[in-house]
Amino acid sequence: MRKVIVGTFLSLDGVMQAPGGPEEDTSGGFRFGGWLVPHMDETTGAAVGALFERPFDLLLGRRTYDIFAGYWPYVQKDEKAKDYDAGTAELGRKFDAATKHVATHRASSLGWKNSKPLGADFVSAMKALKKTDGPDLVVQGSSELIHQLLAADLVAVTQLLIFPIILGKGRRLFDGGEAPAGLKLVKSEASAKGVILARYERSGEVKTGSFVFDNPDAA
Repeated sequence: MRKVIVGTFLSLDGVMQAPGGPEEDTSGGFRFGGWLVPHMDETTGAAVGALFERPFDLLLGRRTYDIFAGYWPYVQKDEKAKDYDAGTAELGRKFDAATKHVATHRASSLGWKNSKPLGADFVSAMKALKKTDGPDLVVQGSSELIHQLLAADLVAVTQLLIFPIILGKGRRLFDGGEAPAGLKLVKSEASAKGVILARYERSGEVKTGSFVFDNPDAA
Protein backbone atom coordinates (compact mmCIF):
# COMPACT_ATOMS: atom_id res chain seq x y z
CA MET A 1 0.00 0.00 0.00
CA ARG A 2 1.43 3.35 -1.03
CA LYS A 3 1.35 6.16 1.52
CA VAL A 4 0.07 9.67 0.88
CA ILE A 5 2.50 12.17 2.44
CA VAL A 6 1.48 15.82 2.70
CA GLY A 7 4.39 18.27 2.98
CA THR A 8 3.21 21.81 3.67
CA PHE A 9 4.67 25.25 4.41
CA LEU A 10 2.36 26.91 6.91
CA SER A 11 2.01 30.24 8.69
CA LEU A 12 1.26 30.14 12.41
CA ASP A 13 -2.42 30.86 11.66
CA GLY A 14 -2.66 28.03 9.14
CA VAL A 15 -2.26 29.80 5.78
CA MET A 16 -0.41 27.91 3.04
CA GLN A 17 -1.03 30.18 0.05
CA ALA A 18 1.83 31.36 -2.18
CA PRO A 19 4.84 30.70 0.06
CA GLY A 20 7.40 30.88 -2.74
CA GLY A 21 6.88 34.17 -4.56
CA PRO A 22 4.75 37.33 -5.01
CA GLU A 23 3.02 36.13 -8.19
CA GLU A 24 2.63 32.48 -7.21
CA ASP A 25 -1.04 32.78 -6.24
CA THR A 26 -2.70 36.17 -5.81
CA SER A 27 -6.27 34.82 -5.77
CA GLY A 28 -8.54 36.46 -3.21
CA GLY A 29 -6.30 39.51 -3.24
CA PHE A 30 -3.53 37.69 -1.37
CA ARG A 31 -0.60 40.11 -1.01
CA PHE A 32 2.05 38.24 0.97
CA GLY A 33 3.36 35.86 -1.68
CA GLY A 34 6.91 34.76 -0.92
CA TRP A 35 6.48 34.82 2.84
CA LEU A 36 8.70 31.80 3.51
CA VAL A 37 11.79 33.13 1.71
CA PRO A 38 13.21 35.33 4.53
CA HIS A 39 12.98 32.41 6.97
CA MET A 40 14.74 29.73 4.95
CA ASP A 41 18.08 28.40 6.16
CA GLU A 42 20.07 25.14 6.18
CA THR A 43 17.71 23.49 8.67
CA THR A 44 14.54 24.19 6.71
CA GLY A 45 16.26 23.35 3.41
CA ALA A 46 17.39 20.01 4.81
CA ALA A 47 13.85 19.26 6.00
CA VAL A 48 12.50 19.87 2.50
CA GLY A 49 15.26 17.75 0.96
CA ALA A 50 14.57 14.88 3.35
CA LEU A 51 11.02 14.66 2.07
CA PHE A 52 12.40 13.67 -1.34
CA GLU A 53 15.32 11.46 -0.34
CA ARG A 54 13.41 8.23 -1.02
CA PRO A 55 11.73 7.41 -4.34
CA PHE A 56 8.42 9.27 -4.72
CA ASP A 57 5.62 10.22 -7.07
CA LEU A 58 4.13 13.70 -6.91
CA LEU A 59 0.44 14.22 -6.26
CA LEU A 60 -0.64 17.71 -7.34
CA GLY A 61 -3.69 19.88 -7.78
CA ARG A 62 -3.96 21.66 -11.12
CA ARG A 63 -2.98 25.12 -9.84
CA THR A 64 0.18 23.81 -8.14
CA TYR A 65 1.00 21.63 -11.15
CA ASP A 66 0.97 24.67 -13.45
CA ILE A 67 3.21 26.61 -11.04
CA PHE A 68 5.67 23.72 -10.79
CA ALA A 69 5.61 23.02 -14.54
CA GLY A 70 6.52 26.64 -15.21
CA TYR A 71 9.47 26.54 -12.84
CA TRP A 72 11.13 23.21 -12.05
CA PRO A 73 11.92 22.03 -15.60
CA TYR A 74 13.74 25.31 -16.17
CA VAL A 75 15.93 25.64 -13.05
CA GLN A 76 19.64 26.00 -13.80
CA LYS A 77 21.29 22.60 -14.09
CA ASP A 78 24.62 23.72 -15.54
CA GLU A 79 27.20 23.53 -12.74
CA LYS A 80 29.30 26.20 -14.41
CA ALA A 81 26.52 28.79 -14.52
CA LYS A 82 26.60 31.69 -12.05
CA ASP A 83 23.04 31.07 -10.89
CA TYR A 84 23.57 27.32 -10.34
CA ASP A 85 22.44 25.97 -6.97
CA ALA A 86 23.17 22.31 -6.32
CA GLY A 87 20.14 21.67 -4.11
CA THR A 88 17.69 23.36 -6.47
CA ALA A 89 19.15 21.58 -9.49
CA GLU A 90 18.94 18.17 -7.80
CA LEU A 91 15.32 18.73 -6.78
CA GLY A 92 14.53 19.87 -10.31
CA ARG A 93 15.97 16.65 -11.73
CA LYS A 94 13.97 14.58 -9.24
CA PHE A 95 10.73 16.40 -10.05
CA ASP A 96 11.33 15.95 -13.78
CA ALA A 97 11.90 12.22 -13.34
CA ALA A 98 9.01 11.61 -10.93
CA THR A 99 5.56 10.63 -12.10
CA LYS A 100 3.17 13.52 -11.55
CA HIS A 101 -0.42 12.49 -10.75
CA VAL A 102 -2.61 15.53 -11.35
CA ALA A 103 -6.18 16.30 -10.33
CA THR A 104 -7.42 18.07 -13.47
CA HIS A 105 -10.30 18.31 -15.91
CA ARG A 106 -7.88 19.29 -18.70
CA ALA A 107 -5.86 16.12 -19.18
CA SER A 108 -4.72 17.02 -22.70
CA SER A 109 -2.86 20.10 -21.44
CA LEU A 110 -0.43 18.28 -19.15
CA GLY A 111 2.79 19.14 -20.96
CA TRP A 112 5.38 18.30 -18.31
CA LYS A 113 6.92 14.88 -18.94
CA ASN A 114 5.75 11.95 -16.82
CA SER A 115 2.44 13.64 -15.99
CA LYS A 116 -0.74 11.58 -15.59
CA PRO A 117 -4.30 12.82 -14.98
CA LEU A 118 -6.40 11.39 -12.18
CA GLY A 119 -9.97 10.36 -12.97
CA ALA A 120 -12.99 12.62 -12.61
CA ASP A 121 -13.91 10.75 -9.43
CA PHE A 122 -10.85 11.90 -7.51
CA VAL A 123 -11.42 9.96 -4.27
CA SER A 124 -12.02 6.67 -6.08
CA ALA A 125 -8.98 7.30 -8.27
CA MET A 126 -6.83 7.96 -5.20
CA LYS A 127 -8.00 4.83 -3.38
CA ALA A 128 -7.15 2.77 -6.46
CA LEU A 129 -3.77 4.51 -6.90
CA LYS A 130 -2.78 3.80 -3.29
CA LYS A 131 -3.26 0.08 -3.91
CA THR A 132 -0.90 -0.03 -6.89
CA ASP A 133 2.80 -0.84 -6.74
CA GLY A 134 5.10 2.14 -6.63
CA PRO A 135 6.69 4.76 -4.40
CA ASP A 136 4.85 6.89 -1.87
CA LEU A 137 2.78 9.83 -3.10
CA VAL A 138 4.04 13.24 -1.96
CA VAL A 139 1.69 16.23 -2.04
CA GLN A 140 3.09 19.73 -2.40
CA GLY A 141 0.93 22.86 -2.28
CA SER A 142 -2.48 21.89 -3.67
CA SER A 143 -4.72 23.09 -0.83
CA GLU A 144 -8.00 22.03 -2.48
CA LEU A 145 -6.63 18.57 -3.22
CA ILE A 146 -5.41 18.24 0.39
CA HIS A 147 -8.90 19.13 1.63
CA GLN A 148 -10.33 16.21 -0.35
CA LEU A 149 -7.62 13.84 0.87
CA LEU A 150 -8.21 14.80 4.51
CA ALA A 151 -11.98 14.53 4.15
CA ALA A 152 -11.57 10.99 2.78
CA ASP A 153 -8.99 10.11 5.49
CA LEU A 154 -6.36 9.20 2.90
CA VAL A 155 -3.35 11.01 4.41
CA ALA A 156 -0.84 8.79 6.24
CA VAL A 157 1.89 11.35 7.01
CA THR A 158 1.74 15.13 7.45
CA GLN A 159 4.98 17.12 7.54
CA LEU A 160 4.52 20.76 8.52
CA LEU A 161 7.05 23.57 8.35
CA ILE A 162 5.40 26.21 10.55
CA PHE A 163 6.74 29.73 10.02
CA PRO A 164 6.74 32.47 12.68
CA ILE A 165 4.30 34.81 10.93
CA ILE A 166 0.56 35.53 10.97
CA LEU A 167 -0.97 36.18 7.53
CA GLY A 168 -4.65 36.60 8.32
CA LYS A 169 -6.40 35.80 5.05
CA GLY A 170 -5.41 33.13 2.54
CA ARG A 171 -5.85 29.49 1.55
CA ARG A 172 -5.63 27.29 4.61
CA LEU A 173 -4.49 23.74 5.23
CA PHE A 174 -7.65 22.88 7.18
CA ASP A 175 -11.08 23.96 5.96
CA GLY A 176 -13.30 22.23 8.54
CA GLY A 177 -14.18 19.24 6.37
CA GLU A 178 -11.46 16.88 7.62
CA ALA A 179 -12.26 13.38 8.85
CA PRO A 180 -11.41 13.16 12.58
CA ALA A 181 -8.08 11.37 13.11
CA GLY A 182 -5.53 10.68 15.82
CA LEU A 183 -1.94 11.64 15.04
CA LYS A 184 1.46 10.74 16.46
CA LEU A 185 4.37 13.20 16.47
CA VAL A 186 7.37 11.28 15.12
CA LYS A 187 9.83 14.14 14.58
CA SER A 188 10.17 17.76 15.63
CA GLU A 189 12.85 20.43 15.59
CA ALA A 190 13.17 24.20 15.30
CA SER A 191 15.42 26.25 13.05
CA ALA A 192 17.51 29.21 14.20
CA LYS A 193 15.00 31.47 12.42
CA GLY A 194 12.08 30.09 14.40
CA VAL A 195 10.60 27.66 11.87
CA ILE A 196 9.12 24.56 13.53
CA LEU A 197 9.32 21.22 11.74
CA ALA A 198 6.67 18.75 12.89
CA ARG A 199 6.11 15.35 11.26
CA TYR A 200 2.95 13.45 12.18
CA GLU A 201 1.76 9.95 11.31
CA ARG A 202 -1.84 8.75 11.32
CA SER A 203 -2.30 6.71 14.51
CA GLY A 204 -5.92 5.64 14.88
CA GLU A 205 -9.09 7.26 16.11
CA VAL A 206 -9.50 10.39 18.19
CA LYS A 207 -9.33 9.58 21.90
CA THR A 208 -11.20 11.57 24.52
CA GLY A 209 -11.23 11.79 28.30
CA SER A 210 -12.60 13.89 31.12
CA PHE A 211 -11.29 15.94 34.04
CA VAL A 212 -14.64 15.72 35.82
CA PHE A 213 -14.46 13.90 39.19
CA ASP A 214 -16.21 10.54 39.33
CA ASN A 215 -17.83 11.60 42.60
CA PRO A 216 -17.85 15.40 42.75
CA ASP A 217 -18.29 17.02 46.11
CA ALA A 218 -20.88 19.68 46.86
CA ALA A 219 -18.53 22.48 45.74
